[in-house]
Amino acid sequence: MAVRTAASGWLREALRLLPDLLQLLPRLAADRCLPRRVRVGLALLLAYFVFPLDLVPDFIPVLGYADDAIIVAAVLRWVARQAGAEAIRCRWPGTDDGFAVVCRLAGVAQPEASSSAGYSPAQED
Repeated sequence: MAVRTAASGWLREALRLLPDLLQLLPRLAADRCLPRRVRVGLALLLAYFVFPLDLVPDFIPVLGYADDAIIVAAVLRWVARQAGAEAIRCRWPGTDDGFAVVCRLAGVAQPEASSSAGYSPAQED
């Protein structure tokens, strides 16, 4: 029972952040300061959302949207590890509390506010 509650809480948090995530993903994908592999991964994620076929069809209650939330969390975790949490922080359109949830979902430590102001990643690739 505890596992089900934890999983549903995680999913509820992820779905609450969806509008901010939908703004964040294109911002990250368009940022030429990020490594090319990160931008390509984000572009593929955006293409997945546009493509009409889905791993689990969205008309299936709960599971239809859960697979999308899980894929976004996995890609965000990968992006945070490749580009750094500071890159996400600089482009995050939501609240500080929402960003804290994103860091928790991505499995990265939340950067300090002062370190994100001067963020300038080195160009890779």
